[in-house]
Amino acid sequence: MRRLKKIKLLIVAGARPNFMKIAPLLKAVDKYNKSSNNSFYFETYLVHTGQHYDENMSDIFFKELNIGSPDFNIGIGSDSYAYRQQA
Repeated sequence: MRRLKKIKLLIVAGARPNFMKIAPLLKAVDKYNKSSNNSFYFETYLVHTGQHYDENMSDIFFKELNIGSPDFNIGIGSDSYAYRQQA
C-alpha cells in the first residue's frame, strides 16, 4: 500500500452565503479523496465563525446541505462593529 501525501485544508464559514459555497467544495474534496489514482489527499477542517448562532441561521444549513458538523466553532457572534466592551 502506497502512502499518500496529506494536505491540510482549512475551510472557514460564518454566514449563509458561505455555507452554500462550501457545500459543493466539501463534496468535491470528498469525491477526490475517494478516487484511487491520487498522489495526495486532503485532510479538511471546517471552522464555523459562529457569526450566526441561531439554529435557523446556521445549524439548519449544515444539516440541509449535508455539510456535517464543524470541527471548530470560534463563537464570534454577531454584535455590531460599533459595540465596544467596557473595561
